[in-house]
Amino acid sequence: MDLNFTAEELAFRADIRRWVAENLPADLAHKVHNALRLTRDDMQRWARILGKKGWLGYGWPKQFGGPGWNAIQKHLFEEECAMAGAPRIVPFGPVMVAPVIMAFGTQEQQQRFLPGIASGDVWWSQGYSEPGSGSDLASVKTRAERVGNKYIVNGQKTWTTLGQYGEWIFCLVRTSTEGKPQTGISFLLIDMKSPGVTVRPIILLDGEHEVNEVFFDNVEVPAENLIGEENKGWTYAKHLLAHERTNIADVNRAKRELERLKRIAKAEGVYDDLRFRDQIALLEVDIVALEMLVLRVLSAEKSGKNSLDVAGLLKIRGSEIQQRYTELMMQAAGPYSLPFIHEAMEAGWQGDHVGAAYCAPLAGTFFNYRKTTIYGGSNEVQRNIVAQTVLGS
Repeated sequence: MDLNFTAEELAFRADIRRWVAENLPADLAHKVHNALRLTRDDMQRWARILGKKGWLGYGWPKQFGGPGWNAIQKHLFEEECAMAGAPRIVPFGPVMVAPVIMAFGTQEQQQRFLPGIASGDVWWSQGYSEPGSGSDLASVKTRAERVGNKYIVNGQKTWTTLGQYGEWIFCLVRTSTEGKPQTGISFLLIDMKSPGVTVRPIILLDGEHEVNEVFFDNVEVPAENLIGEENKGWTYAKHLLAHERTNIADVNRAKRELERLKRIAKAEGVYDDLRFRDQIALLEVDIVALEMLVLRVLSAEKSGKNSLDVAGLLKIRGSEIQQRYTELMMQAAGPYSLPFIHEAMEAGWQGDHVGAAYCAPLAGTFFNYRKTTIYGGSNEVQRNIVAQTVLGS
């Protein structure tokens, strides 16, 4: 198996690197490289720049307005964007729901929803988890009852990331209680401006408003917003989750954050501590191993072989690596790893003129990243899946 890039692929990388350097706003790159808070406008601005180029849907085939890149090209695009300090693409629209609409939606649904996702103009949210239904998504209770040409939706979703910005939300809803739990789930697209939709913030320990509860109280949803067939939503959900778990691995961001960890360690004078540097080296080895696994998957796809069924494994290792580099950063910075205090940030504490500004908000990030081994399917569940599908046990 050849994991080296061809001359054509290296030329493609160079083209991407040049375009990103010319088009990525310097203030956004500065924020990303220093973990400064990104606003909705920051994230939307980069999304629209990519959308104008036709690259927000960088994984899309040409027939749906994407560039039609192969797996290697998509990987190189992700890597160059990450290393340049581009904001991470908010995945719910272009990476998660769009492939479901392409694969299972009608032509009318594709024409209606895909252009707004591709341009970056429409913000999508994900409505999967519920109180009591996280890793066990088959137990969702949000109910959608068919009444004529519409559904009446009642229930609650939780941990809805950036749902306060959402304009549309894709939801798993229960349309039947007959048979196995998985067979009674449908995939519904809901306008978040509909009467009866309420978004309530969940404020985290670091004071950040990242996640939300979303309530549905007799929300009327046109039946034409149903993706595919009624009670077949579990199939569509699995299709989407494969994209999510691979995305969560995010090896390219790990490579960028490894360099940031080294900068912090050197600035704080702990890089010369051999024990601490050993931990950095062990992390770097694991990041390289994760990258090799990703490249093996890409090589299999490129050669036309069946892709390795390791989405769960990528999620496990990627999420654990994210937790490790956030912990090492906090250890390196010591007392400068202050919580993210909005008032202090807005007063200029995190400006370039302030000592150790690069350290904030490491403690908040460390605590926030405790979630990575839970969302997208907890790592305990993923290990069971890997044992069954990869090891055959």
